[in-house]
Amino acid sequence: MGVKPLLEAQIGYNITITNSINIMTVKVYSTPTCPYCTQVKEFLKEKSIEFEEIDVAADPKAAQEMIDKSGQMGVPVVDIDGEMIIGFNKPKMMELLGIKE
Repeated sequence: MGVKPLLEAQIGYNITITNSINIMTVKVYSTPTCPYCTQVKEFLKEKSIEFEEIDVAADPKAAQEMIDKSGQMGVPVVDIDGEMIIGFNKPKMMELLGIKE
């Protein structure tokens, strides 16, 4: 997970204020007919999480990449900063994304 400083200001002699934002990379390996894939994507949209959707049915290289990374042939597979989640595992996605209910 990368951290990029947005604002850094020095006030007085010894106080530094830094405002940072976490940039997360989220990829969803899916197929157009997979209902669990749709649930994953809807969840991410509801939480305003940007993600890259990868259709493994249309892209054999992406399908092989998914298999190599996850060891799985089924979808959905969610890659959050290199951490692989198999299926629609909402609690694990929330944990990795830092979402609290």
